[in-house]
Amino acid sequence: MTRPAAVIVLAAGQGTRMRSDLPKVVHPVAGLSMIGHALRAGAGLNPGRLVAVVRHQRDLVAAEISRVAPDALIADQDEIPGTGRAVLCGLTALDAAEGPVHGTLLVTYGDVPMLSTGTLAALVDAHESQGNAVTVLTSRVDDPTGYGRIIRDATGVVTAIVEQRDATAEQAAITEINAGIYAFDADFLRDALASVGSDNDQGEVYLTDVLAAAAPVGRSAGALELADAWQCQGCNDRAQLAELGAELNRRICLAHMRAGVTIVDPSSTWIDVDVVIGADTTILPGTCLRGTTTIGSGCEIGPAATLKAAQVGDRATIPTAWVEDAVVPTDTMVPPFSVIGGADRS
Repeated sequence: MTRPAAVIVLAAGQGTRMRSDLPKVVHPVAGLSMIGHALRAGAGLNPGRLVAVVRHQRDLVAAEISRVAPDALIADQDEIPGTGRAVLCGLTALDAAEGPVHGTLLVTYGDVPMLSTGTLAALVDAHESQGNAVTVLTSRVDDPTGYGRIIRDATGVVTAIVEQRDATAEQAAITEINAGIYAFDADFLRDALASVGSDNDQGEVYLTDVLAAAAPVGRSAGALELADAWQCQGCNDRAQLAELGAELNRRICLAHMRAGVTIVDPSSTWIDVDVVIGADTTILPGTCLRGTTTIGSGCEIGPAATLKAAQVGDRATIPTAWVEDAVVPTDTMVPPFSVIGGADRS
């Protein structure tokens, strides 16, 4: 796997449609914040540097970034709006910290929690093997409303990305959309961002305009089409948050079952991303496994049990109960309807 020079994660979006005091990217999905998922995906590439760009509710977002990825460089976006401006602020902070960065630079977002390290690695490989100035991740959807459209010429070469607000009727009918994740040649990106304007409906500096800057300087732009559209699914409100959570939970349950865990009813079982379960354990319906819970092999958990940061030994039985920040020894049965550990609930 190619090691990129840097990964920049944009976490500067407002997210006001969440109707929450909590910043959008800090909302959890399967026990980890959305920005946490994004940072883990980027860190999995072992990049030269991991950078996160923040703006709205800066202190809360920065605190979560530091908790999940203590070594990440935090860059502040100024008051000039737009994804292009956010990337420029991240690149400027990176250059100041490391000296001018060269090679492949990835740009992703803090609200795409299902994006995987494997997909990012494939994007880097496609970008470098084709010698592109920029390579964009794309996907095809039935309803492209709200997404930037991928514009290709007669030979299939990507020539531009047009935002929904700026699209003609013909362009708006295109179903190949911009997933918002890019691989750039860092030197090209640096030069292109210096000349990108804000002549668009929003008056913002669009990162998408950088792609169109490749051909005039004799460089190529490429695209990698993503078959799994869930990986580029963003989140702007709590309904989308629930949809993402349900799909991610389905995949987590599937992975555990394929590893030897029996889950009687995956649709009523919720398992956080950091939970570890041993083989031959059975999870009964209505059970919720949260945080850093670790369960040994040969256990029976549930029905309707909730475990949060619990450590469960082999062959333990936990029927309907709440177990939080506690150890359940090997070959132990927890009495039904027990509350063990956790804060004082009196």
